[in-house]
Amino acid sequence: MKKRYFYAAALSILIAEIAALIIFAAHTPEFSLNAVEVNEAVQSVTRDLDNLQSHVNATPLDYVVLDSSGNVLFATRAGLNESINNAVINRDVILDLTEDGKTVGKLIIYNDGADKLRQSKLSTVIILSVFITVEGAVCIIYAAYMHMNIIKPFNKLRYFAGRVAGGNLDIPLEMDRQNIFGAFTESFDIMRSELKKARLAEAKANADKKELVAKLSHDIKTPVASIKAVSEVGLAVSVNVKDSANYEQIIGKADQINTLVTNLFTATLEELQQLTVTPSTVESGKIKTLLKNADYLNRADIPDIPECLVYADTLRLQQVFDNIFANSYKYANTHISVSVLKRNDSLHIITEDYGGGVPAEELPVLKEKFKRGSNSVNTEGAGLGLYISDYFMSEMHGGLNIENGSRGLKVTVIISLNGNI
Repeated sequence: MKKRYFYAAALSILIAEIAALIIFAAHTPEFSLNAVEVNEAVQSVTRDLDNLQSHVNATPLDYVVLDSSGNVLFATRAGLNESINNAVINRDVILDLTEDGKTVGKLIIYNDGADKLRQSKLSTVIILSVFITVEGAVCIIYAAYMHMNIIKPFNKLRYFAGRVAGGNLDIPLEMDRQNIFGAFTESFDIMRSELKKARLAEAKANADKKELVAKLSHDIKTPVASIKAVSEVGLAVSVNVKDSANYEQIIGKADQINTLVTNLFTATLEELQQLTVTPSTVESGKIKTLLKNADYLNRADIPDIPECLVYADTLRLQQVFDNIFANSYKYANTHISVSVLKRNDSLHIITEDYGGGVPAEELPVLKEKFKRGSNSVNTEGAGLGLYISDYFMSEMHGGLNIENGSRGLKVTVIISLNGNI
């Protein structure tokens, strides 16, 4: 529904409601009686006064005939006012019935103006109720439209931005060109794609740097080891105190150079300090939402999560699940089995694909930085996903286990229930 259609419908209903109110306010029910009908009623009653049992009402009026003592002689229908007092209160027409110049009774003609007014009010109330119901339905439909086409896409964009801010660049943003955020979501996904390319380029540069450091370390250590070995031989055969001191100084400097080169290998570990993890107590029901978000290709049947409180950082836990599912998509490209096991102090989320797993000798290195399995040939990646995921789970006092299952690679995410694993 377009916005202009809603405005047109709402305006039409409002005009109809105002018109109904104006018509009701302007309409005045007819309270006066037809003089001809009244005169005909009087004459017919007077004519049949002596035999009212056979009297027939030939007018559309309702009336009651009373004798001079106030007793009811005839009534066109039940429920009419049968006393002078009630007739006065209802503003009925009261006429004398005369015979030979004498008053022999009363004719009370019922005033139906109040009934007409009630009927008019009821009709107006029904019409307004219908209009208000339609107006409410239009508002509900438009509210649902707003939720589906504005609020829900906006929340998806906000959640997507949180993922990107957390470093998850693998999951694309679903685009719906039919809503007003269509072009905006496309721009967001282009941004994600470009950031991913930049991140891969950065990872490759870091890997190249690591390789360069390793090569330089090897190249440096080899001559340093030779210098140290020659110096140790020279120290052993030296008979001059000064020469011995020089050899000892050379050996000390060689050891110092060797230590500095070794430190180059561990320097990159400081990068992890930039990834903060702030776990807190979280309801386990949120884990199912995280799993569904990670399974953006809908290849897994997500089971219900047992009710409990877990100790986790939802942003980092989402990244862990994202990395696991993204790896399964890239390397196995099969259905994913998901199961949940609750123990005394932990909650185990177990995922397994149907890709046959990896060679057993490669399992220990999958959680190392820049390490990838042999099935990753021609598949983009930096070898950091499981390494970072393992770090996140460790910071949440949980764990990450990787093994070959009966059908494929089996990954178990262990989430602490109390932060004491």
